[in-house]
Amino acid sequence: MDHRGGKATRTASKAATATSKISAQGVKGLREEPSESPFAPGATRPNSRKCGAVGASGSLLRSSIPGSPERPQVRARGARAKKALLEAEDAVEGQAVPAAKLEPPAAGPPLSRASSRRRGSARAAGEHRPPPEPMEFPSPGPLVSASGAAPGGWNPRAVLDKLRLRRQEISLAAETVNKVVDHLLRGLKSCDSEFKDVGLLRTGSYYEHVKISAPNEFDIMFKLEVSRIQLEEYRNSGAYYFVKFKRNPKGNPLSPFLEGEILSASKMLLKFRKIIKKEIENIEDVVVQRKKRGSPAVTLLIRKPKEISVDITLALELNTSWPASTKNGLPVKDWLGTKVRSSLRQQPFYLVPKHAKEGNGFQEETWRLSFSHIEKDILKSHGQSKTCCEINGMKCCRKDCLKLMKYLLEQLKIKFENRKELDKFSSYHVKTAFFHVCTQESQDSHWHTRDLELCFDNCVAYFLQCLKIEHLEHYFIPGFNLFSRDQIDKISKEFLSQEIEYERNNGFPVFHKL
Repeated sequence: MDHRGGKATRTASKAATATSKISAQGVKGLREEPSESPFAPGATRPNSRKCGAVGASGSLLRSSIPGSPERPQVRARGARAKKALLEAEDAVEGQAVPAAKLEPPAAGPPLSRASSRRRGSARAAGEHRPPPEPMEFPSPGPLVSASGAAPGGWNPRAVLDKLRLRRQEISLAAETVNKVVDHLLRGLKSCDSEFKDVGLLRTGSYYEHVKISAPNEFDIMFKLEVSRIQLEEYRNSGAYYFVKFKRNPKGNPLSPFLEGEILSASKMLLKFRKIIKKEIENIEDVVVQRKKRGSPAVTLLIRKPKEISVDITLALELNTSWPASTKNGLPVKDWLGTKVRSSLRQQPFYLVPKHAKEGNGFQEETWRLSFSHIEKDILKSHGQSKTCCEINGMKCCRKDCLKLMKYLLEQLKIKFENRKELDKFSSYHVKTAFFHVCTQESQDSHWHTRDLELCFDNCVAYFLQCLKIEHLEHYFIPGFNLFSRDQIDKISKEFLSQEIEYERNNGFPVFHKL
């Protein structure tokens, strides 16, 4: 389906003339993009296009899917070829309707990128074509103009400028949150309870420096170190576990929360929540939000001076080897290096009281693996070069791409807040897909700031492929599919895919509503 609303196809002779003009002027540098994902529904991981410069050999990453052909992508090169391409499109499809006047359909199957402005050949509106043959071209020049405007008609730098947090707002929000958190921490430590040894672990987008729009959401972990435990994997999930204790002559401080041999996540979370609520009673203008079913967090709402949401999560800290399900996860060897991966895996891991889905309900005694502290470290030292984005180092656009991806999902959830299709999607899905793109595009030169629009489009394309094949591999637990149908239903994935396709094909009109 073509969302640009182009007129009927013009005469075949004009189309042939326009197409021949492309062949004569720009065939050497045109970039082809398949309109449909080349991956079969059973594929394990989608591949992505190169963003930024490729190496001297011009070689591209191979798909990790068994049996799928190698599909190196073709780059656009220079404004002349792009201009010829647009002229050919106009010759075939007629004058496009401005994106701002279009309204996307609210439901239906995922849209193809028919009639995308970045097509390499002309065709009738709504007509599909087969994926292009594998081709390879030299590295292109910058795809963003000197003014910063992207070829699709939107300006990613302008969007990022409006998303940038203001220093005064950050300072005020951080001061407010810290006061509340410090009060709770003192309360937990002073009371005679099983939580008197908790420590603080700050996680989430604010502390990863990828928070967008406003500093109005914070994630805090209260960690509690436990020892001499035994993990029992829940239904081969790789992510959910029952926690049991080995015999301890000194006794077990968490024995009140045992359900038989199992440490009850529901009992422990209930007591933790009760203590938090009691402490909050002594803080003005702060309330505890109603518990969300299946959520491991106790959510606070700070009402003044501005509304701020704070998710407080209890986490068990385990200073042992990571579970076997993570053995092939954290694939940063070619990106951050083998030594960095080994160092990260030597850190403790955490378990949060997240209930596994069980039929139409939840298994309330399970704990889920959490690596949010590792994610923060990765984003902090995100470049292959140790000096990436430092004062004297090369600047990359990795974090900018992640911010735009998060904002795209956030705005779509706001746009369709009265519908349920997007309820189960979160920024964690976006971040996971982003990490996979960083793994495939491991070189810093692939993320040059001048190629922001192209790199962002690469992230969007990867996320769309994950939605279409219903597979998003957990970055730390390869066997856990975040997009399986028992996690998110097919209709919801099709809906999000359709809406992202519409935004992508029309210059992201949702970004204009800043």
